[in-house]
Amino acid sequence: VFQSRVVGQENLRLSLLTALAAGGHVLLESVPGLAKTTAASALASSITGSFARIQCTPDLMPNDIIGTQIFNYGSGTFTTQLGPVHANVVLLDEINRSSAKTQSAMLEAMQERQTSIGGEVHRLPEPFMVLATQNPIEEEGTYVLPEAQMDRFLMKEILTYPRPAEEHEILDRSTAGSLTGPREAVGTVSLEDVRFLQQMVDQVYVDPAVKRYIIDLVFTTRGSGPRPVPNLTQSVRVGASPRGSLALMRVGQAHALLHGRDYVTPDDVRALRYGVLRHRLVLTFDALASGIRPEQIIDAVFHAVPMP
Repeated sequence: VFQSRVVGQENLRLSLLTALAAGGHVLLESVPGLAKTTAASALASSITGSFARIQCTPDLMPNDIIGTQIFNYGSGTFTTQLGPVHANVVLLDEINRSSAKTQSAMLEAMQERQTSIGGEVHRLPEPFMVLATQNPIEEEGTYVLPEAQMDRFLMKEILTYPRPAEEHEILDRSTAGSLTGPREAVGTVSLEDVRFLQQMVDQVYVDPAVKRYIIDLVFTTRGSGPRPVPNLTQSVRVGASPRGSLALMRVGQAHALLHGRDYVTPDDVRALRYGVLRHRLVLTFDALASGIRPEQIIDAVFHAVPMP
């Protein structure tokens, strides 16, 4: 389904499948026109569960997302109307165009996997996955996501421009009408399959040596660790939190399972390291002014920490 709708972006496909198996949320970032929304819709249409798309705007209110209570004049009572967040897959399009108040309401639902409407707690369906898209901060009319809220995303993927051959295929598909035709729901994977897959990820064995490797990596991002990176604290203001350690292990388990193994290797931890860590590192102003990217810091950390 993904390959029929999105040209190239193989790393994005692996990241979305891994996050689905790991039960996490994904933040997609790129300039407009690189198939962020199309990729998220393709993943959602391959699952038989419910799907909701929320187009974020500055005037979007929290009740528009989580739901509200409506007074029934006939019975004289309030009835609860659940919002679009009560779906198995939720696409938050251009999340950084919504206000901070709305962002916090959505991200709280992501973390707690429940909503509170009129004093009543409503559990979100299982499985539950949020795919959020955003344009870079340089674009006008955006509200940057705080680091504390970005940390709740299991992965952050940055889409790149297609290669010339891939863009040629995009033009060919557009000419044939395959990019502009209506999208029908495929639903090749049932919700039971997704739940079973997520339960199997829990059973993937993580050796204590691999756990130690993950801990050393995360501690190195904080400026310590067994082999600290020289002058790292001049570039990184805040390193990865314990949530980063959990994400590295969880993504490693899902990556191993998707590749037919019931145990995690250091290569599984390294495979999607950029997506797991790039949004968890807060760079200093000097690093940003010098043009240092989080991926460079991540490479330095993984180069410094020896593999078990």
